Amino acid sequence: MSEMEQWLAELIKLNDEDDKMTEKQIKIVQAAVEIFSEKGYSGSSTSEIAQKAGVAEGTIFRHYKTKKDLLLSIVAPTMTKLIAPFALKDFTRILEADYPEAEDFLRAVIRNRMEFARKNTPVIKIFLHEIPFHAELQAQFKELAAKQVVQRAEKAVKHFQSQGKMIELPSSTAIRLIATTIIGLILSRFLFLPEADWDEDREIEYTIDYIMHGLAPR
Repeated sequence: MSEMEQWLAELIKLNDEDDKMTEKQIKIVQAAVEIFSEKGYSGSSTSEIAQKAGVAEGTIFRHYKTKKDLLLSIVAPTMTKLIAPFALKDFTRILEADYPEAEDFLRAVIRNRMEFARKNTPVIKIFLHEIPFHAELQAQFKELAAKQVVQRAEKAVKHFQSQGKMIELPSSTAIRLIATTIIGLILSRFLFLPEADWDEDREIEYTIDYIMHGLAPR
């Protein structure tokens, strides 16, 4: 099973928890994921999605009132049922575990987020394309990131600062610097340079070293 097929199976499972998807609906969602991922939301049409799905365009509108509803049906379940539980359960365990060193904490966070990105690359790509243009996605992201992840990350950062293992910066600034560096690694690995000859373990260690020490010679 390809990564796309695995991810689609997970999406179908999430949707089915609320409302059983028909065979045609599954085909529509699969076609929409592929086209949105390749062309973006604005560059896609429902007629193109219908053709790829092998259904009449009217069939799409029987399940989804608008093209935006179709987009949100793909992204929203992942946001609310994959990212949120992942942040609150698995990621909370990572953020709140007792690590002896800050490097151990960073290593666990990076590996955890990379595995998430590996499993959910298609929807992450769509989300990154569309979040600047859709207030609904922005609101979901702020709710999840700000209230459920940042607060826990601040606790970890303040813990290591109190032990003298991280420099004294405002915790919000430290989290921004850490997050942007880790996100840069993940985006490069899975979206920008997926075909590069990656040594993930080495790149993770380089990233940790950069976060802890910057580029100044020691």
